[in-house]
Amino acid sequence: MIKGTKSEDVLKVLYKIPSESRSLVKEITLDLAGSMNLIAKNAFPYASKVIDRFHVQKLAFEAVQEVRIRHRWVAIDDENKAIQ
Repeated sequence: MIKGTKSEDVLKVLYKIPSESRSLVKEITLDLAGSMNLIAKNAFPYASKVIDRFHVQKLAFEAVQEVRIRHRWVAIDDENKAIQ
């Protein structure tokens, strides 16, 4: 485990692993942090990057929530116009 998410700190530790071993990694699961993408790209250049399920679900929920709120405001505006 590496404390923090600064790419320089994490890469310093990962580069201690021989590049031959790191090149064998086929897939990496990461979150949406830019530093994690940079780390994965530099330390494991041949690995596929997969965003973890939690963050994908969170993005989907937030998008649905935005649409729901937008539609709710339209419904409230329509109801207020009908009352007037």
